[in-house]
Amino acid sequence: MPVASLSLNDRAWQRADLLAAEPLRYNLHVARLPGGARLIDCGVQVAGGLEAGRQLAEICLSGLGTVSIVPGERQLWAGPAVTVHTDQPVAACLASQYAGWQVTCEKYFAMGSGPMRAAANREPLFKDIGNTEAPQQVVGILETNQLPTAAITGQIAEACRVAPDKVTLLCAPTASLAGTMQVVARSLETALHKLHELKFDLTKIVSGFGVAPLPPIAKDDLDAIGRTNDAILYGGEVTIWVRASDDELATLGPQVPSSSSRDFGEPFGKIFERYSGDFYKIDPFLFSPAVINFVNLTSGKLHRFGQFRPDVLQQWLT
Repeated sequence: MPVASLSLNDRAWQRADLLAAEPLRYNLHVARLPGGARLIDCGVQVAGGLEAGRQLAEICLSGLGTVSIVPGERQLWAGPAVTVHTDQPVAACLASQYAGWQVTCEKYFAMGSGPMRAAANREPLFKDIGNTEAPQQVVGILETNQLPTAAITGQIAEACRVAPDKVTLLCAPTASLAGTMQVVARSLETALHKLHELKFDLTKIVSGFGVAPLPPIAKDDLDAIGRTNDAILYGGEVTIWVRASDDELATLGPQVPSSSSRDFGEPFGKIFERYSGDFYKIDPFLFSPAVINFVNLTSGKLHRFGQFRPDVLQQWLT
């Protein structure tokens, strides 16, 4: 694993402890379920907030990335934007932040991310990137509008091979301040996942930075999924510092941004509706930032690809 000393889960656990220590400050609620699992509600039954969302996003990165709220680009929309940067992009974004675990139990469903995935080692992705671990305690982030039960936390504990009281789960629906924040903070992660799908050698990546508009909080999760995806697909910009050949980047580059997809151009909500709500029918190459910059540390050249679509983002205002 490229990060020394603490495991991904230990780093995230330390950050979760700090967040849980001041629930009133961050508009959170902390509870213990039967069996001992700790739940940190960041927006399901509580208000949560921007700072809760910022810290939620950094915990999702296992403390290996920095997330900030900054003024947005007026050419895209008038509100703020969310930035993320890391010098451990594969560990932070793919081994931890990527939402690769569908947590299901009876009628419960949540998209799971965070370093608990590195402990469970359920996804084929880990065969390529490594970064698996066997920690004593695990941390996960659930994108959901329902708090999990003891049965669900027990299922997660079993998959991660830890005791139930060594599980911490942070929960927020997409249609909440914290939930929207942590999803929009995935601009860099989407670029890295796309590069992995394109068979790019991820060991050539040194550092990464991403920025995307923070959209208005939607009235429900379905609308929020549309807005947060639009923020990255049509307003996100990622810069990645790599050591590669310029010829390789020139060939690869046009395939990376969302504009390379056949589904590019419509608001995500309309695309989702056109495919009858089936994510798996959407072109997987759509899920990447609008603009990608490669800074080649070998040659000193900048390679830039993609395009913004402010007209799509302006539909947030209608």
